[in-house]
Amino acid sequence: VALAIMAIILVRILRPVIIIRFGGLPTQRLGAFAISPETYLCERDAGFHPKRSFDIFYHHSQTCNEQLKKMWSRRLKTFWLARYLARANIFLPGGDAHKITWRREQERDVYGLLADSDVHISFTVEEERIGLRALKGLGVNESVPFICFHARDSDYLKRVFPTNQATFAHEIRNSKIETYIPAAEEMARRGHFAFRMGAIVEDRLSCSNPMVIDYAANHRSDFLDIFLISRCRFFICSASGIERVPTLFRRPVAYVNYIPLDIVSTWGPKDLTIPKKIFSRKEGRLLTFREILEGGFGRLISSYEYENHGLEPIDNTAEEITNLAIEMDERLNGIWQENDEDEERQRKFWSLYKPNDVNGVFLSRIGAKFLKDNQHLLD
Repeated sequence: VALAIMAIILVRILRPVIIIRFGGLPTQRLGAFAISPETYLCERDAGFHPKRSFDIFYHHSQTCNEQLKKMWSRRLKTFWLARYLARANIFLPGGDAHKITWRREQERDVYGLLADSDVHISFTVEEERIGLRALKGLGVNESVPFICFHARDSDYLKRVFPTNQATFAHEIRNSKIETYIPAAEEMARRGHFAFRMGAIVEDRLSCSNPMVIDYAANHRSDFLDIFLISRCRFFICSASGIERVPTLFRRPVAYVNYIPLDIVSTWGPKDLTIPKKIFSRKEGRLLTFREILEGGFGRLISSYEYENHGLEPIDNTAEEITNLAIEMDERLNGIWQENDEDEERQRKFWSLYKPNDVNGVFLSRIGAKFLKDNQHLLD
């Protein structure tokens, strides 16, 4: 500790010449670990951080994915002693200038930087070789397209953070994996393999299609989690930490069962979303999108809050999820057909949003068939 304090005094002396900053990488949760360092690097490229800063990072003891840890260690300056320097820094006055803090907006591309920037991390030649060999072992040749899909459940958090009450509070974001299977089978019919993702999952897939692979239950590893998502044609997922991994690699995302409405991902120009609908027991009907957003319900994040307000989220149906997958596939193929009515519905939906602390740009789209079937919720 004494040596660390002496080092921090030297850091203070050097501040007029160079600003040395310390920060712990958000290693505990996959979403933050995937995207926050990436948005930080995009911000550095855009000049958001001091030009004279020299940033040193460290990993926390708990790491959600060892492959991401390796990749960020190759890209960022990481040093285990920085943990102690960061602690010493907070004991001396004037330490804020030498701290790297992870802001909430760094988990969301508020400034729209990702769409115009390249991915900052990459696999080594050897990792690429290992990944392609693993794909072949799963029956997928390099030239064959595949998608990934994931339905959030509570099993991972229950096992990793068993005493954390948030584990149960966020069950509102869960959905049933069986409602994703028809979409996966439709993509298989169109020539795509489909990998079910997840680190720890409650239920195995009930699907006999050989092109729909229960990777999460039978084959998963930290390395393949990242490798598969980095190469998938697109990713189907609900609101969960893993949703940020395809964003890191600029892979299109079809968000389904998204909740809460106010924090849908808006910055991906190829991303599509369909949210959960909200039934009000008091009103005896579904709330409109305007009522959800203007009533403050668009930021409710826990099951307890919804229950206290007499609100019941309604999961997307298997048909709705399949329709969104088809739209994504056809958009990527350049054959999706849109008309003026579709555009007007998109305009009406996004007019409900205003730039704020979680949404700065609006480049994504809501599923066309979903909006058409739920026009009454746009009133």
